[in-house]
Amino acid sequence: MSTPISSMVLVFIGSVIGSFGSVFLKAGASRLRMSIKHLLLNYRLALGVFLYLVSTAFYFLGIRHGELSVLYPMVSLGYIWTLLWSKLFFGEAITRNKYAGLALILVGIFFIGLGKQ
Repeated sequence: MSTPISSMVLVFIGSVIGSFGSVFLKAGASRLRMSIKHLLLNYRLALGVFLYLVSTAFYFLGIRHGELSVLYPMVSLGYIWTLLWSKLFFGEAITRNKYAGLALILVGIFFIGLGKQ
């Protein structure tokens, strides 16, 4: 079984959407008050959860016709997007260790993507 490009694209899109889910969860959590009313009315939290659900739908669609061992490691691309969004939206530092982690993620995805070759 080979993995079609369309499956890879769906999983990639899911990783981007999921990373935005993380951004909205953090934004919502920073404004969270300890009451049910604030929890239910926190649209940032709700949007974060919604984006995670949407990303899961893209993952489901993507893994239907491809190799799970190739596609699921692509989910870790979400970590890369989340790192970039964290810098952009929250001003978080990208340290040398984070760059090393990024490199390891990309190298791992590359080698797993080689699959049966």
